[in-house]
Amino acid sequence: MRNVKELSPERFNAFVDWTRGPYVGELTDELEYYSDTFERVLGVLTLDYTDQDFGYVILGRDEARRFRCIDVKVSMPNPGMARSRLKKAICQHSQTGKTIFPQGDAPHKSVDLFLPQMPSDRWHVSFAAMLEHPHWQPAIGIMSEMMRHFVDVDGHFVKEFQSNGFDARIWELYLYAYLKEERLHFDREHHAPDYIVGKYGKKVAIEAVTINPSGKVAPLERSDSGPILWSQEEISRLLENQIPIKFASALTGKLNKQPAYWELDHVKGHPLVFALADFHEPQAMTWSFPAVLQYLYGVGHEFSHDDSGKLTISPLKIDHFTKENGAQVQAGFFFLPEAENVSAVLFSNSGTLSKFNRMGRLAGFGDGKSLMFRSGVCHHHDPNSALPLPFHFEIAPGKATETWAEGLSMFHNPNAKIPVPRELFPSIAHHEFRDGQVHSLIPEFHPYTSMTFHLRVDASADGNSSGSARKE
Repeated sequence: MRNVKELSPERFNAFVDWTRGPYVGELTDELEYYSDTFERVLGVLTLDYTDQDFGYVILGRDEARRFRCIDVKVSMPNPGMARSRLKKAICQHSQTGKTIFPQGDAPHKSVDLFLPQMPSDRWHVSFAAMLEHPHWQPAIGIMSEMMRHFVDVDGHFVKEFQSNGFDARIWELYLYAYLKEERLHFDREHHAPDYIVGKYGKKVAIEAVTINPSGKVAPLERSDSGPILWSQEEISRLLENQIPIKFASALTGKLNKQPAYWELDHVKGHPLVFALADFHEPQAMTWSFPAVLQYLYGVGHEFSHDDSGKLTISPLKIDHFTKENGAQVQAGFFFLPEAENVSAVLFSNSGTLSKFNRMGRLAGFGDGKSLMFRSGVCHHHDPNSALPLPFHFEIAPGKATETWAEGLSMFHNPNAKIPVPRELFPSIAHHEFRDGQVHSLIPEFHPYTSMTFHLRVDASADGNSSGSARKE
């Protein structure tokens, strides 16, 4: 049918990931995705796992402009019949001319992140850049869809996103996207912790933690194209003491907060997870990952190969880290008093604005006038390799795939009173500390660090072309 087009899974998910119920994927398989020409009506062809027959779901925007179910049909014997009827139903709903399909349940008002609520002189530089530079349009597109569903519990989210809380709010949005991707229930009735999620009768409380700029770290060199560049020698020096101490400050601050998170009525009896991200300076997350292991478990690692090429990993115990003034900070967060109440720490180096831009680009948001590339290193699954694998590819619909879970790690507390149910978080890396050594279960593709590059070509008024390149 001429008025119906097929959608990629990434495009469909950008509209609907926030709507799906937690158990949808266990009941049906989503086979194909469609929409009308203007993407006012969406449709998905489904296979019922129980009956092994076919059906479809039609979605339209409700009063808060969230895509929700407006039509469903089941029990068709073959995919051809279901596909034909799905396309016909999309046309019928589209021809009504409706852009809103009321659900009548008084949904919350959607949150507009990009309608300025602060004077421009108080805007965070990244927020200002999003409004100014068109290459951030993919991130704006996918964030706008998310925020139609996001519940702003304290009413401060937009103002903080636009001003001095930008990085912390980006991290919260990233966690929201990942937890939705894992198909978890959400309880947003409480101000703290940030998320209560669950499934299969189990719940987990998650509090977002960010390492924020302190003004104490001076870059050795600043590139004209944006990021701060450190030499490998300087990075090694920072990882010895300074970065673990930053992690210690943020995590112990949450650990010592009163009232304690684990004493709250809605948290008692459930695992508590601190979700940690490093924003202490631009690009810090591309190199600070080793400090997480060092601080959480109080251990480093030394690598060597024997004569046959077999890799040997030797743990190195770390007792403390030393501040510039000589004061010492105890290593091993999970061994601190009261830390047994923290079940695990989540960490990712990719919960950044660039992540949203890549996911938005893959979903088809933006004007398509720029090229986007991603370069980095990922886990090498060769058991005798001590070094990660490099990767480089273009970010474009049909040329790459990416999930919100990529690069996310959960570090489990060996002393936890209430362990985290791993089955709630199947898509990420899991790390445990046993017999003085870290044991890890790593997904097939697990990036440790990456950078995203933009190349934009614009036609000038005289017909010539000009180019610009940016790193994120």
